[in-house]
Amino acid sequence: MEGKKKYITAEELKKHNKPGDLWISIQGKVYNVSDWTKEHPGGEIPLLNLAGQDVTDAFIAYHPGTAWKYLDKLFTGYYLQDFQVSDVSKDYRRLVTEFSKMGMFETKEHVAFCSLASVAVMFAIVLYGVLRCDSVWAHLGAAMVLGMLWIQSTYVGHDSGHYQVMSSRGYNRLAQIITGNCLTGISIAWWKWTHNAHHIACNSLDYDPDLQHIPFFAVSSRFFNSLTSCFYGRKLNFDPLARFLISYQHLTFYPVMCVARVNLYLQTLLLLFSNRKVPDRAFNIMGILVFWTWFPLLLSYLPNWPERFMFVLTSFAVTSIQHIQFCLNHFSANVYVGPPNGNDWFEKQTSGTLDIACSSWMDWFFGGLQFQLEHHLFPRLPRCQLRKVSPVVKDLCKKHNLPYRSLSFWDANVSTIKTLRTAAMQARDVSNTAPKNLLWEAVNTHG
Repeated sequence: MEGKKKYITAEELKKHNKPGDLWISIQGKVYNVSDWTKEHPGGEIPLLNLAGQDVTDAFIAYHPGTAWKYLDKLFTGYYLQDFQVSDVSKDYRRLVTEFSKMGMFETKEHVAFCSLASVAVMFAIVLYGVLRCDSVWAHLGAAMVLGMLWIQSTYVGHDSGHYQVMSSRGYNRLAQIITGNCLTGISIAWWKWTHNAHHIACNSLDYDPDLQHIPFFAVSSRFFNSLTSCFYGRKLNFDPLARFLISYQHLTFYPVMCVARVNLYLQTLLLLFSNRKVPDRAFNIMGILVFWTWFPLLLSYLPNWPERFMFVLTSFAVTSIQHIQFCLNHFSANVYVGPPNGNDWFEKQTSGTLDIACSSWMDWFFGGLQFQLEHHLFPRLPRCQLRKVSPVVKDLCKKHNLPYRSLSFWDANVSTIKTLRTAAMQARDVSNTAPKNLLWEAVNTHG
């Protein structure tokens, strides 16, 4: 029977890497997912990024006990020739199996309930502070609480996007729309679109959208070659404006983070009203309309425009802590150019990720995402389990001589600023061949 199997080489598999002709290999069996990309719950981007490769580890990471039933109908009849599994992949898959048998993927505790309850309490405090108090300090206090509400609500949206936090898929989708669209004004559809690509292509300069912040930020001088974003399908131009802004990015990082939500609102609207296929577009738009109804209405109850401006800026500034945290997890880690490789899933996640060390009582504040490496390795693992598996991951990294970086919040900030400053100094180097303008010459050449 063994001799009757049909085999395909890795080089032949690589040829099937385009929309309409998209094959992948899972545990040595080759599947044609060309049509499945339209139905894939995680969108087409993860499949396109890993097209023509063995994707076993990525598949196991996202489907520790699900989705296997869909594979049989996609089987091409071919097996991957000379299929081999590295030692680190064997250990990684063993861990996934062990965690699954222990029920860790199913045990979510009461995190979602507690988070939603805290969000409801904070929303009540915000309403009371704005509607019932006349003091400007009370209003600013309400703005700070609103910022914390957005942070915690985002964590619930993040959790529900990775695994089912509610009793059914319908309620889970409702939780996503409420915590994402209705409360924060940021579309869960936009988040899924970018976040899945980020997980699959962690810290790839041209495939990971979470690193593509030209003209404001560049974590590597490789951006100075005007890379083409394979996610957005456009060139990331390192033009005179980008050169000027990046030259001071280590100074502008925190101020920009204070207003970063404006960009997220814009990205949400650009996606929802684009020609791109958007899952649950109508529900996402309805949720955004809810946000843009209650938020301006809340602001209208403040006595004057200066106070409204201060309220918005304060709430944005508090939420910037979360935006900064997400940058700390990856900006100072290793980067690369090119598509992700399905055969080094574990290695790429350890290389491109940095944890933030903190006491267990701060887990609520960071939403479990201070264990960024653990989350990237096991994206469907509920956040209440991440601290528990951290020592196991650390031991596995040590066994295979892979980096396990865990820094304090302060040290992670220092490391990120150093990375931004290094790229800033390189951008100022006039030997780089990017075009210059008079403003650049005046500020950086003639002092």
